[in-house]
Amino acid sequence: MKKESTAKHRGEATLAYHNKRVAVTKSFTFDAAHNLERYEGKCKNLHGHTYQLEITVSGYLNDIGMAVDFGEIKEMFRENIQAKLDHRYLNEVLPGMNTTAENVIVWIWEQLDRAMDARGLHDQGHRLESLRLYETPTSWATIHREWMIDHENDR
Repeated sequence: MKKESTAKHRGEATLAYHNKRVAVTKSFTFDAAHNLERYEGKCKNLHGHTYQLEITVSGYLNDIGMAVDFGEIKEMFRENIQAKLDHRYLNEVLPGMNTTAENVIVWIWEQLDRAMDARGLHDQGHRLESLRLYETPTSWATIHREWMIDHENDR
């Protein structure tokens, strides 16, 4: 049953069906090369991946029933991730880290979280909820918002 709403936007009733937080996910790809340092295995050699990145952002519905505009997520990816990592050698462009999926995904989180803040999305109640970074179709790293909160005794 559709909820009744008295909210008005330019004299019209809201098109939002509910007032719950909803997460949306958008998937992207980028190509990059890297090699792992201090690692004994084939990945110590220069090699590349077509990375797949899934970005999940949550928010409350606006008057037209949209929590997060997929276009906004796309712009943040293009400006903050694709522009810096696509067709690049990750060992040269990422700051002082071994370019494991586990390190790269945290770096990506930090970039996207800053972009959301700069766009005022946090102030609008939006949150970066999770990322999934695939190196291959069967191998990926995942991170969730609650894991990014620093806890002194989290070990």
